[in-house]
Amino acid sequence: MKKTFVCLVVLLAWGFSTSPVVAGQNSEVTIEHGMAAKMRDGVVLRADIYRPKTQGKFPVLLQRTPYDRRNEVDFGLKAAARGYVVIIQDVRGRFASEGEWYPFKYESQDGYDTVEWAASLPYSNGKVGMFGGSYVGATQMLAAIASPPHLAGICPVVTASNYHDGWTYQGGAFEQWFNESWTSGLAQNTLDRRVGENANALRWTTLLPLTDYPLFVQPETTNLAPYFRDWLAHPDYDEYWKQWAIEEHFAKVKVPAFHIAAWYDIFLGGSLRNYLGIQAHGGSEAARNRQRLLVIIGGHAGSGRKVGDVDFGPAADLDLDEVQLRWYDHLLKGADNGVEKEKPVRIFVMGKNQWREEDAWPPSRVREARYYLHSAGKANSLRGDGTLSTTAPESEATDKYVYDPADPTPTDGGPLCCDPWHLPAGPRDQRPVENRDDVLVYTTPAFDSDFEVTGPVSAELYASSSAVDTDFTAKLVEVWPNGFAQNLAEGIVRARYRNSQEKPEFMNPNEIYKFSIDLWATSNVFLKGHKLRLEISSSNFPRFDRNLNTGEDQGRSTRWVKATNMVYHDRVHPSALVLPGAPE
Repeated sequence: MKKTFVCLVVLLAWGFSTSPVVAGQNSEVTIEHGMAAKMRDGVVLRADIYRPKTQGKFPVLLQRTPYDRRNEVDFGLKAAARGYVVIIQDVRGRFASEGEWYPFKYESQDGYDTVEWAASLPYSNGKVGMFGGSYVGATQMLAAIASPPHLAGICPVVTASNYHDGWTYQGGAFEQWFNESWTSGLAQNTLDRRVGENANALRWTTLLPLTDYPLFVQPETTNLAPYFRDWLAHPDYDEYWKQWAIEEHFAKVKVPAFHIAAWYDIFLGGSLRNYLGIQAHGGSEAARNRQRLLVIIGGHAGSGRKVGDVDFGPAADLDLDEVQLRWYDHLLKGADNGVEKEKPVRIFVMGKNQWREEDAWPPSRVREARYYLHSAGKANSLRGDGTLSTTAPESEATDKYVYDPADPTPTDGGPLCCDPWHLPAGPRDQRPVENRDDVLVYTTPAFDSDFEVTGPVSAELYASSSAVDTDFTAKLVEVWPNGFAQNLAEGIVRARYRNSQEKPEFMNPNEIYKFSIDLWATSNVFLKGHKLRLEISSSNFPRFDRNLNTGEDQGRSTRWVKATNMVYHDRVHPSALVLPGAPE
């Protein structure tokens, strides 16, 4: 998550210098700008260092970011005034650091080398903790699986556990909006660097013809983000992805971790898997037993009490800087500040809009609740007859709709990143989407008492298609008494990846298959008078790329066909929404 700060400190000259400033409660902080750290292959990475001006050795808080180290001035001053050495480093190939920028590729080796460099600084006490969110969380996780000896803890915020499923793809579908908006932002700095390389006119004074002056020739753009094309070239979960998949290497993580996830965040699933995976398979007792999980509201979808169209109340406001520093005060300084007495899991419960501590994730009291799909064959749109109930179906008509890639069901809110101006994220009223005939809508009666759902959510769907490949999407929705339809969780499965994301298998047209759609998780109390709803469709565009239904290469194909998709709900095919009911 990229953060931008407006601060008087930006008036400082950003050179390779040292300057004292006053921060916090009259505690003096020294800032060292553009400090060099040489990696094992000779590439030099640059960092800004904030540290107490007083003599002594202090624990280090390290952030390795692709988003410009100068954006973390506020936290640097705050944490240094609190007795930390704070190091904010531009990762390889970004801003002031040398080398080639390629996501994930160098972060384990550079993370290892930077941790050990930070631990060797004369004002470091040898304990290094890492912090930050999104890709900055990835730099932590990838450093942790390299097991640098002086890494003492990590605090990854809203980040993934697998850079194939849950970052670039989900359920086999390409995360088109995130991949294109994120890489567009990253490419700007890459282009700036290339322009800078050609900006010295003395290099080109003898060049002929004059019209070929490099700065003004149309720049070559195909290599601004080569990784984007690589992602499209590797739709299957293959060795390209496995080499840096965190969940393939949980046993290499040997340090405590404080995971901060968020409802409505694009990396929610990965954050939860990181917590559970290291807890179960971590490479040390400290790693396994000292995992912590905090689940907030928003993440990449927004922050504060109001996210999207919903105000979650004053309790949703949280100072994450203070939360992280308090944890590190305990872990790195041994502060007796109550952290050790708290339960390992703390979640924000929507609906009630309050915090709750838990002994485990998901809570042990959770019991599976199945809400089966029902209709007389006309569940299309809000005008249809689709219902949900805990009664299993017997003999019922099949629901069907036509999915046309030329007119896909649009994205409306949900877990999105990284351009909220053009595609708003978070909870939004889903009724405009639910009015489409290519969306099947199944709704319960209004609850006569509060009903809590806390934990993993999935949909088991029996379906067929006239096409050899198509998508099925599912969305969990809460319907308020005034009709407002609040999206809570969503998922997708690309039919060819229904059994494995490593080995695609096309369908036989009109043959019935069972699909499992992972909606990740939520914690929400459906208040008395509210309803529970499930949407089923075949697109969520442009969050995910449109399945063109032909089975051809999704990254290169331009041809599409319409697909008639059928959803079955009878005694032999009991399609259902699977919920984690959490009794009080």
